[in-house]
Amino acid sequence: MPSPLVRRSFWAIAIAALAVALAVAILPFLASTRIVRDRIAYELGSWSGYRVSIGAAPEIEVWPSLRASVNNVTMTPWGQADHPPVIEAERIDIKLSALAALRGDIVFSSAELVRPTLRLEKDADGGYRPLPPDGGRIANAIRETAQALADSSAETERGLPPRDLGVISIRDGRVTTYVDGKDSEILTGATGRLDWPALNKSANAALSVIWRGETINLEISSAKPLLLLAGGEAPLSLNLASAPATASFDGTIKTSQNAYLDGKLKFATPSLKRLNDWSGAEMSTTASAIRSLAIGGRLVGNTQRMKLENAEIALDKNPGRGALDLILGERVPVISGTLAFDALDLRTLLAAFTPATSGGSPEIDPDFSNRIGLDLRLSAGHASVGSVALANVAATAQIKNGLVAFDISDASAFGGNLQASARFDRRPEGTQAEIRFLASDIEGGAFGAAAGMTRLVPIGRGTISVILKGPGRAWDSIVENGEGSISASFGPGALSEFDLASFQKRSKEGGFFALDEVSKGTLPIEGAELKASIFRGVIRIEKAEARAPQGRLWLTGIVPFTSRGLALSGGMVPPDQPAEGDVEPSPTFFVGGSWNAPFISPVKSSPAGTSPNQGAD
Repeated sequence: MPSPLVRRSFWAIAIAALAVALAVAILPFLASTRIVRDRIAYELGSWSGYRVSIGAAPEIEVWPSLRASVNNVTMTPWGQADHPPVIEAERIDIKLSALAALRGDIVFSSAELVRPTLRLEKDADGGYRPLPPDGGRIANAIRETAQALADSSAETERGLPPRDLGVISIRDGRVTTYVDGKDSEILTGATGRLDWPALNKSANAALSVIWRGETINLEISSAKPLLLLAGGEAPLSLNLASAPATASFDGTIKTSQNAYLDGKLKFATPSLKRLNDWSGAEMSTTASAIRSLAIGGRLVGNTQRMKLENAEIALDKNPGRGALDLILGERVPVISGTLAFDALDLRTLLAAFTPATSGGSPEIDPDFSNRIGLDLRLSAGHASVGSVALANVAATAQIKNGLVAFDISDASAFGGNLQASARFDRRPEGTQAEIRFLASDIEGGAFGAAAGMTRLVPIGRGTISVILKGPGRAWDSIVENGEGSISASFGPGALSEFDLASFQKRSKEGGFFALDEVSKGTLPIEGAELKASIFRGVIRIEKAEARAPQGRLWLTGIVPFTSRGLALSGGMVPPDQPAEGDVEPSPTFFVGGSWNAPFISPVKSSPAGTSPNQGAD
């Protein structure tokens, strides 16, 4: 019985002999590099449909597998020899079939393009595409499949060409736009792999590219790739990952006549501003107001309308649910729908719908309303506007034909009800703004604390209304140029931070004194009322009074908004003094200084609470 050593030696000799035999058989084939180069060029041209030129003789390796490397490869449309190549590569490494080589044939099992360039040129529609080939196995297969789909052939899927393809990979490639004889890079560092065993089989691809300084990783697969390329209905799975954003789609898509899609969509970005700055979108200033965004759901639709069903959206990590519609057939895309949030930052949302232009003095950008349409219904269990907390919020956001509007139709705040709206209407004479605010049956103390106005704010239940209209594209200019009104009415309660006894004492002593000196106390009141008008940045107080058991405290005058100064006069009318119609009695003190530091100047040395004439008795 032969020893193991003898058996191993026998097999080693046999394998060596077989290798020598194969090398001897292939040697004539390898000897003619011109034939190999021509056959490789022919195969590349047959698949791509372009005229292929190879700049040098191929380099051929036999071990460990049969490989050929060709340098300076160009692919040019037939009949356009002087045109720059649509595709060119410094080198293509091709893995060849050894059995086919024994027959003197060239059959690829894989090919790698090293440092290839794909050139795009502007077409009649204004887009950039590579010049299409006149034919080629892939193009012909797509064309035949598309024709079969157009003929509604039931045998389309079973009749797909079974021709083998294999693996195609690229390393360190780039994509350029070719304009006026010059290449401009748009994608660099392209490295990836397409695994498509045969045209009637499934395919998957992975690609990594650099666009505008960011690396993008793309994975795509389909069980019916040829049907997909021909415009037929086919499954598609797509995943995109980059630092600015991630996205995925998994479903069915059709790209030809009556195109549609149906599948699960996910999209997320940690910074919408960064994404828009990177992508060069025109709405970057709008997006800067919203930090992170995540959205997902079932996307169903066609080229005219899409719907995101069971939508899940997170604005700055505040989750919401609902449904969204996207209409694409209008002059601009229109988004509509309903979203319900657990919590929401309304100040951020308002900034998003009233975008500011860039620059040292940001202005509200009215052109934003000409780039998109919007009609959203929003609700939130809890919401905030700065330090103000709201509950049970119902709001709408609309953008249409030059109008930008954000309305809070109902919300609970300060123990009562709140309504507010901001509208910007682009007109031929300029942008017109309108701001409305109505707080009904609220607690005045809570409102004053939230607004940072604790001094002389009625503590009690009441109503506040503010209306402001006028031209302007910046918030400050709207106040400076607008017109409107302020009104407030409160029931029984108290005036905060006001000690009437100390006020009367200091007034009797005469001389200036700061209001802070008489702020240690509260004044019980039976009610309070305010009426004021706004004109070009100046608030004119027409009526401001607080009715207390000690008498009626009143104020009139002006409050310039820009300087935040005070120019007021007032007095204290005893409860037993009869009213003099709409005419206020002579003032007993003046109020000057600023909003933050008012001071009092008595008219004469008489106790506050009596008129000048009474003080003379």
